[in-house]
Amino acid sequence: MTDLDLSRFDALTFDCYGTLIDWESGIVAAMCPVLARSGVDVPDEALLEAYARHEAGIEEGPYRRYRDVLGLALRGVAADLGATVTDEDAAAFGGSVPDWPAFPDSAAALAALHGRYRLGVLTNCDDDLFAGSSRRLGEPFDLVVTAQQVGAYKPSHRGFEIVFDRIGVPRDRILHVAQSLFHDHVPAKELGLATVWVNRRHGWAGSGATPPAEAVPDLEVPDMATLAGLAARWSAPPSW
Repeated sequence: MTDLDLSRFDALTFDCYGTLIDWESGIVAAMCPVLARSGVDVPDEALLEAYARHEAGIEEGPYRRYRDVLGLALRGVAADLGATVTDEDAAAFGGSVPDWPAFPDSAAALAALHGRYRLGVLTNCDDDLFAGSSRRLGEPFDLVVTAQQVGAYKPSHRGFEIVFDRIGVPRDRILHVAQSLFHDHVPAKELGLATVWVNRRHGWAGSGATPPAEAVPDLEVPDMATLAGLAARWSAPPSW
């Protein structure tokens, strides 16, 4: 993966959870107290891998709100580990998304990038839950497309197609930025998009809260601050 001429693009579209919001920390923080009541204590990575498996399986089925996907995924992980989950536990976990922290560099990097690019987000989330995350990020987006609006979850192409319809920028002038190879880079590449891999898990074993997948992004960076720094090299004004 080589350096990428960022002046080629007028719009950046982002994944949110795992890329801008630290969903792995949020998931672990919300899940562990529930499991601990049943005496379950397993490594964080094992929890995240189990979560990834259950979430992906649920999202492949008929569309459900993301808060319901979360609750069902918690129940699945708990069943694997012999833990008990109440309806209240499932609802609380499903509503925990606005509590998940932003990565420390996300808001500042988005603000810097917004001076050069139109910004969009394509997120596997409900409108109301994402609104809380957007506030943590400084509400920088010109376009928001959620799974709730689409009725489907990435890696489905449907959300990307809606982005193309709404963003007002030719596809070859859009750069998709994401952490998850499975949810984002695989479908984006199938659709002919250039992509940046924000490899937040650089140096860690496994794929964490996302299923493993293979894709070849056009650029890899370790964090959003690095991407913003690279973009600052290009001084051409936006054409939109």
